[in-house]
Amino acid sequence: MSAFASINRMPELRRRVIYTIGMLLIYRLGVFVTTPGVDRRVMQASLAAGGGGILGILNLFSGGAMEKLSIFALGIAPYISASIIVQLLQMVYKPLEELRKEGEQGYRKINQYTRYGTIALSVFQAFGLAASLEAANHRHVPYFDSSGHEAYGNVVNNPGWPFMLMTALTLTTGTAFVMWIGEQITERGIGNGISMIIFVGIVTEIPGGLARYYQSNEGNLPPLTIVAVTAILLATVATIVFFERAQRKIPIQYARRQRRRVYGGQGTHLPLRINTAGTIPPIFASSLLAFPTTLASMHVPMFRTVEQWLQHGDWLYNTFYLLLIIFFCYFYTAVTFQPIDVADNLRKQQAYIPGIRPGKQTAEYIDRVLTRITLGGSLYVAVVCLVPTLIQQYLRVPFYFGGTSIMIVVGVALDTVQQIESQLVSRNYEGLAGARATKIRARKDY
Repeated sequence: MSAFASINRMPELRRRVIYTIGMLLIYRLGVFVTTPGVDRRVMQASLAAGGGGILGILNLFSGGAMEKLSIFALGIAPYISASIIVQLLQMVYKPLEELRKEGEQGYRKINQYTRYGTIALSVFQAFGLAASLEAANHRHVPYFDSSGHEAYGNVVNNPGWPFMLMTALTLTTGTAFVMWIGEQITERGIGNGISMIIFVGIVTEIPGGLARYYQSNEGNLPPLTIVAVTAILLATVATIVFFERAQRKIPIQYARRQRRRVYGGQGTHLPLRINTAGTIPPIFASSLLAFPTTLASMHVPMFRTVEQWLQHGDWLYNTFYLLLIIFFCYFYTAVTFQPIDVADNLRKQQAYIPGIRPGKQTAEYIDRVLTRITLGGSLYVAVVCLVPTLIQQYLRVPFYFGGTSIMIVVGVALDTVQQIESQLVSRNYEGLAGARATKIRARKDY
């Protein structure tokens, strides 16, 4: 607690923390502003009856904004999709690859292209969502009115082109505002703003899930189930912390340069993360497996059969989920980490791996090591994401502990603690670990 009290004694860090909390509160207030022309009660019932699908995934990462049909219903998903598309284009489109090598100026241009892509994807997804909302009018989904009686209603009050244009404009503007909030948190707050928005959206859904679990059991909570779920959850969190911090350190040696004095010659290491892809693989895998459910709900032929084959929690669904996670772990790692560029940078810095020749052999060695550790990282991600499904299936827990959600929450929490820790240590305060944390003393000038 004394370490957290140090935050208040550091004006710059205190301003960053207050600014981050304020921007996140603005985001959460916007979640409860409903899009014009829709009925959120019917939407909640329709989303629950539809079994999730793409809308369920968007609802998870938007903190319940989708089921409320909020102006932030699309959340930050278009920005994430645009970022991934731009990263993929850097591999096949030469001008983008050259921009990436230009340093800070090039990254600013790439970020600007990502913003343009976010707006384009938001318009496309908003029109698709508006069309699916109008299609939901024909399902006659029952809901409970304010008096508790069962009633039938339409999601869209006045369907047509005016509604679609208004919805596209509202949701696109909402996504642009959420993207701006995330960038402001990154620049003036603490940590990655986009990750913080997803983190808050997931965390705010936890109390509702606990309340639904309590109501479904009518207050009679099985002690054995509670203990088992808590133990498995803590073990999952501990596993995530261990693997997210795990690194494979490749030794690096710098060549000695002789001028008037001898420079260099020191050794360091190149850290390779066990899970380079992060939470992107399970998000991709969940989205891909949710497509049949979404298309079947829109009465697309042939997808009703596919939906019956891929029932959530079934062994076939879990098998495809496992294989897709492993595939996307390798795929996204290959996209985001280029061993050839790393080897080229080492050669320019006159650095080398002991026993490995610079250039092509260094790139092949780094790629070989990265391939081996990615296998362990992909298996870790797959297990963490499948454990919640098994909990739901065998322990009959009604609310879903999403493995992807737990990974995001723990990962963002670790990153935020690390950001605060670096700020405290730079001002010679004790770290968040408490009195046992080692202080970094200011260097004396001789």
